[in-house]
Amino acid sequence: MKLNDTIIRAYKGEETDYTPAWFMRQAGRSQPEYRKLKEKYSLFEITHRPEVCAYVTRLPVEQYNVDAAILYKDIMSPLPALGVDVEIKSGIGPVIGNPIKTIEDVEKLGIINPEADVPYVLETIRLLTEEQLTVPLIGFSGAPFTLASYLIEGGPSKNYGKTKAFMYANPDAWFALMDKLADMTITYVKAQINAGAKAIQIFDSWVGALNARDYRIYIKPVMTRIFAELQNEEVPLIMFGVGASHLLLEWNDLPLDVIGLDWRTSIKEARELGVTKVLQGNLDPAILLADWDTIEARTKEILDQSMEDGHHVFNLGHGVTPDINPETLRRLSDLIHSYSKR
Repeated sequence: MKLNDTIIRAYKGEETDYTPAWFMRQAGRSQPEYRKLKEKYSLFEITHRPEVCAYVTRLPVEQYNVDAAILYKDIMSPLPALGVDVEIKSGIGPVIGNPIKTIEDVEKLGIINPEADVPYVLETIRLLTEEQLTVPLIGFSGAPFTLASYLIEGGPSKNYGKTKAFMYANPDAWFALMDKLADMTITYVKAQINAGAKAIQIFDSWVGALNARDYRIYIKPVMTRIFAELQNEEVPLIMFGVGASHLLLEWNDLPLDVIGLDWRTSIKEARELGVTKVLQGNLDPAILLADWDTIEARTKEILDQSMEDGHHVFNLGHGVTPDINPETLRRLSDLIHSYSKR
């Protein structure tokens, strides 16, 4: 099948005929077809069934006319291979049965062998990229800090107090954990690329909880290593976090291609800060619950900056929420494509 590679060219900073778009968490969430599947299967059960997982992944491409598919899975998906007892609990999120408290806990973590440990993820990618998709597939992984926050807190957190305390009080254990998670990320992502993923997004969703100084000390070295290793795979590399505008220049230093903005920082503001990478974002998902006139006006504001900037991929500033109407996402794609057509 002929691949529409518009989004890949945009990620590389090349000129395109229109501003391409996809939406974080576009697979699942608000789709009635997905909700029906969830009556039968859990998230992990869906990801363990390549045919079902491929269906969930490609459904938004068919329904919304977006320019990329994002692999349906969770950032927790590779952790059981390391010996982590993780369960996705409805209404809560990931819950860790054996949280990390000591250096000994870190040392017990195993290593991932993707072909043996997550063959269903790789088979899903192969199904999609060899047989089903006409747009690129974006693979992804959680970043070490965000993964560590779940491993140490035992689940979601509002202030990441245990994580920060572990980081400050046990630096040797912290850096050992960062290295373990970096090794896993590199191996896991390379396997996704080898299976057919055409771009990779690294989600450091909660790293905005750190200030810039601590980021430089405790996180930036490991992120530099991850992206430097993945650069050799020659696919676009995307970084995204929430509430992290104070870290944008730190990310701009990393050997990556694209920085995802949440809704708090505009394209213009990011450029004025000195960010030079291709940008992705950044409509507030909550706007999609407003009337269409408001949605259209806010989308056009972003696209006006996008077209003036020339190096941008449209996305949301965070993920699709379950209460967003799928028809709204379809209309949004149509608006983005038609309004930005060169």
